[in-house]
Amino acid sequence: MSSEGRLWARRLRWRLRGGLQWPAFAVLTVGNGVLLHVLPPFASGIDLIPGLIIASFSNLFLVGVVAPFLARRMIAERLATAGTAAAAGAPIAGPSGPPYEILLDRAATGLLLAGTLGLVAAGLASRPLIVSETEATETNARLVRSYTLAHASPEYRRNVDAANTIRVAEGYFRTCIPADDRRRVWCLFVDTNLEPPDVRPDRSATPNDKYLGPAGGT
Repeated sequence: MSSEGRLWARRLRWRLRGGLQWPAFAVLTVGNGVLLHVLPPFASGIDLIPGLIIASFSNLFLVGVVAPFLARRMIAERLATAGTAAAAGAPIAGPSGPPYEILLDRAATGLLLAGTLGLVAAGLASRPLIVSETEATETNARLVRSYTLAHASPEYRRNVDAANTIRVAEGYFRTCIPADDRRRVWCLFVDTNLEPPDVRPDRSATPNDKYLGPAGGT
């Protein structure tokens, strides 16, 4: 085989060995979007379509910015090592190691896999917090309903299903129930951190969308 044929065959082998970047990008982008939806890293969660958009931009950044930087660094380090060996009088057999395209492919694929593992780790780490927050929210809703039906006026009992809630602190909520005219509210503080949880009316009639006072009302 001629030298040109050997060179072509070697480049073909490198190309076949370096064809993982874009298949990995396609598969892992979809997978990351699903991961962000089913295993979100924070309590508010992420819908599927926003998750796919976030995953797409994040992976494009890894492939288009971080991977080329790493590949260039690896090439520069290889050349620097070769230059040092040449200065020391060591024999140089010629350039060795995979070309830039293969290093780029490997760096991009590795970064994509690392990013996916990072998402899994972040989602698993936040899972207990998300479950705890969900349980606290459900407890708040149940306590507000039972307290309202037991202690509120008929007007607020009628509107208990229209209640809205804000989280003042972890496990501590303020829930307001509107009157019939929707201009007045009756609000409750619920502390789910206590055992049993504490429910008490807020003396302030400020709606949640305008509430800026400290926990406990005024």
